[in-house]
Amino acid sequence: MLQMQDNTAFLSNFTMKTPTFLLTGVPGPESAHAWISIPFCCLYATALSGNSMILFIIVTQQSLHEPMYYFLSMLSATDLGLTISTMSTTLRILWFRANEINLNWCVVQMFFLHGFTFIESGVLVAMAFDRYIAICNPLRYTTILTNSRIIQMGFLVIMRAIVLIVPLLLLLKPVSFCRVITLSHSYCYHPDVIKLACSDTRANSICGLVDLLLTTGVDTPCIVLSYILIIRSVLTIASSGERYKVFSTCVSHIGAVAILYIPMFSLSLVHRYGQSAPKVVHSMMANVYLILPPVLNPIIYSLKTKQIRKAILCLLLTK
Repeated sequence: MLQMQDNTAFLSNFTMKTPTFLLTGVPGPESAHAWISIPFCCLYATALSGNSMILFIIVTQQSLHEPMYYFLSMLSATDLGLTISTMSTTLRILWFRANEINLNWCVVQMFFLHGFTFIESGVLVAMAFDRYIAICNPLRYTTILTNSRIIQMGFLVIMRAIVLIVPLLLLLKPVSFCRVITLSHSYCYHPDVIKLACSDTRANSICGLVDLLLTTGVDTPCIVLSYILIIRSVLTIASSGERYKVFSTCVSHIGAVAILYIPMFSLSLVHRYGQSAPKVVHSMMANVYLILPPVLNPIIYSLKTKQIRKAILCLLLTK
């Protein structure tokens, strides 16, 4: 009986239900964190200002009240949410070396972080559908993509994210975690958190796989299919100049898809097969995955979309 109590006490020293996780900033000397924070601040400032400007322009410019720009405003709003979700913990680590976060706050951050990622993926599918209708069925564009239908699509994208993310996070409640709970990133990332569990996490892994299949597994084929149909339609156009003009309307969206999915797949591969990789590789991949889309999306759309570029120039020159 005494031995059983000793074993229970021994195990309780190494597992706990409500742990405090230790986030990891950029591996390296802590004295360099103040300098490292400078490029991070510049990137976050670019993401916040760029996406806010696009949102402001689309809301205030009557000429931009069209389906394509409504979807772009959804993308910018999502990027703002994604930036704010990670900025607080990343800068807190770099500025104040405060790297502790309890399980409850970790779950809240994962809800917004993964939720906005799922929403962004869904918005990119909606934008691919928008390009397909605009190119392959232009005469019915305004009748198919009405304001009410765009609102319905946005609502479905948000509801899908909530329905998928809530069960995933609820399954964390019964999980016990080990005492050594240092995360690989400067934010709570579900696969990273699950790796530190000391109890059975098969249900968590299955739920995570289902979420992946119902987001990336559905969205990627839909985007690819839309571009196959677009290419087939464009190839029927006789004039090479017209082909170039049509394809140029898709460049911004293709860029947005690439800067979301390529880092996402790369980070997944690093987590699954790169355990022996240096910690700095995990850290940089994780930061690229979440910082790159919010920073580059406004730049891509500002450079490649004439109406957005013109509106930004007018806004800047009138001040």
